[in-house]
Amino acid sequence: MIRLKSKREIEIMKKAAKILSQAFGKLRSELRAGITTLELDGIAEKSIRAGGGLPAFKGYRNFPATLCVSVNEEVVHGIPSNRKLKEGDLVSLDLGVQYDGYYVDAARSWAVGKASPEVLKLIRVARQAFLAGLEAVREPGKRVGDLSHAIQEVIEGEGFGVVRDYVGHGIGQAIHEDPQVPNFGKPGQGPRIEPGLILAIEPMVTAGHYAVETLSDGWTVVTKDQKPASHYEDTVAFTEEGPVNLTGSQEGKDA
Repeated sequence: MIRLKSKREIEIMKKAAKILSQAFGKLRSELRAGITTLELDGIAEKSIRAGGGLPAFKGYRNFPATLCVSVNEEVVHGIPSNRKLKEGDLVSLDLGVQYDGYYVDAARSWAVGKASPEVLKLIRVARQAFLAGLEAVREPGKRVGDLSHAIQEVIEGEGFGVVRDYVGHGIGQAIHEDPQVPNFGKPGQGPRIEPGLILAIEPMVTAGHYAVETLSDGWTVVTKDQKPASHYEDTVAFTEEGPVNLTGSQEGKDA
C-alpha cells in the first residue's frame, strides 16, 4: 500500500537528508587509492551518528555494515572489508539514514583518481538518467512508468544496460515501501505520482549486459559478464509545488 507523507513528515526527512549529505561529503573527501572499504564504512557511521542519525542499513536483514561499497563489476550491496581501493576503480557508495523514525536513502558512484573514459561515462550516464526520470514527472498527472521509461531511454541510448533485478522504491517510515520504481518500463503505466509521495529513485547502469548474480556472501550483486556498473540514487519528495530532491545537495555529488 502506498502511503503519502504530510508536510511535517517531509520536514523530518529533510533533516535526515542533511545528515546523509554531510556523510557523503566526508566520504568524497576521503576517497583515494589505498583506503579500505571498511575505513569508508567507519567514516560514514561516525558522521551519521555525530549528526544525530542512525545507520539505516546496519542490521537491516542482517546486513553487517553502515555503507554498501560496490567496486567495479559489483552493482549493489557490496560488504565493506579490508580491500584497498586502487587508482581507476569505480566505487558505488549506497547509504541510508534513519532520523526520528524516518528514512532517506542515496547512492553515488565515483572514480578513484584517474579512471578510464568508459568508467567516467558510466558514472555520468547514471546521474543523467536520474535527472531525465525526474524531469519526466514534473507535470501533474504523471505515473511511475513515465519516470521509468525516461531513465531507460537515456541509459540504453548510450549503449549501456539497465539492471532489471533491482529497482527503486517508496521510502518513509521504512527503508523500502510501496511502490516499486523500475528503471525500465512503458510511459503511462504504474501508480500515479501525487503530492506526498516520496521515492528513492536509483538507476543502476551496466557497461555490458544487464544480467546480474549474487555472490556467495548472500549480498554482493555483480554483473554476470564482469563489466563495470554504476549506481546513482536520491530520495525525492513530490509536493504541490513539484518534486524536491531531498538528498541532492551533498558535496561532491557530481562525478
